[in-house]
Amino acid sequence: MPLPITINGRFLSRPATGVDRFALELLKAWLPRHGADRRATLALPRAALARDAVRARAEALGLTIRSGVDGPLRGHLWEQWRLPALCHDSVLLSLCNSGPVSYRRQIVVLHDAAVVAMPASYSFAYRQWHRWLMTQLLRRAAVVATVSKFSAGELRRCFGVPMPQIEVIGEGGEHVLQEIADPEIFDRLELRGRRFVLAVGSSSPTKNLAALLKVLPLLRELGVCVVAAGGGNRRVFRATGGAPPAGGLVRAGYVSNAELRALYEAAECFVFPSLYEGFGLPPLEAMTCGCPVLVSRRASMPEVCGDAALYFDPNDSGELAGQLRRVLTSRSLRQELGEAGRRHAALHSWSAAAAGFEEIFTRRTAGLV
Repeated sequence: MPLPITINGRFLSRPATGVDRFALELLKAWLPRHGADRRATLALPRAALARDAVRARAEALGLTIRSGVDGPLRGHLWEQWRLPALCHDSVLLSLCNSGPVSYRRQIVVLHDAAVVAMPASYSFAYRQWHRWLMTQLLRRAAVVATVSKFSAGELRRCFGVPMPQIEVIGEGGEHVLQEIADPEIFDRLELRGRRFVLAVGSSSPTKNLAALLKVLPLLRELGVCVVAAGGGNRRVFRATGGAPPAGGLVRAGYVSNAELRALYEAAECFVFPSLYEGFGLPPLEAMTCGCPVLVSRRASMPEVCGDAALYFDPNDSGELAGQLRRVLTSRSLRQELGEAGRRHAALHSWSAAAAGFEEIFTRRTAGLV
């Protein structure tokens, strides 16, 4: 008889991040592969289920939803205190960097070690809590997984916890094709007829979006602007000392999936100057759309992007400018990178990630029966 499974659905109750995208897309690809006879339940805080958008996302997975009577508990409190009682000795899947430390019969995915490796990017309270939480999960969970070989090494290095085996689950980029591109974004941002370079990222200092300001003079010389998409990017550029010259930077803020696809497909190239990534999903999304990709030569980027991208030192604006000049002045190079990106992205599908996860689940849960 198949092992009963409980899925930690806390990620559905908050604004979506790249980590949450991983959980949703992996589950959508893996649950059908795991078999129709699966016994899987999705556990969420009751308060979250009162929101229509959350309930719709949960129901889209086609699972029985369990919340119990948890009163006002939500977030980490719900996850640590209420979720274990909902598991009923099943295997718990916690796919988004956290899980209840008291529940050992658990597969937990820790995406990176940024709270230790890049401490300046987080508040003191956040660092202390997540460092403790991740240390406990590394010690207690039956199975620990991550999203790249780079991250597996970082978890061992930064937390000093002897882990004989950290499993690696890949990611995919084809979800970006699930919605038809929405060209209205070009009217909203006044981009009709303009050449632009696309960047996607949050306000986290690790995303290093402010590095793009240093290459604006070159881009203006070439008649190209930067479109920066992602929640909080206005704060990033304010922190660098004021607004850039007129016409140099278009701050798109949050964009829908359909708008993002349109931007990927129309951009001259995609630039990702991140200082630290456990995986780095946006470059793979860009490659899926045939957009030429330039990425930081840091962390997981060479592992994820392989030979299908151009690389630069994220702290060297001269090297970034040189790579941008190469791409923006050569149609043939853009075409070559776009085609290489599509081929490379096809090797990193959610289908492949689901197949890998099924192998890990079967192999590592055999002893939990």
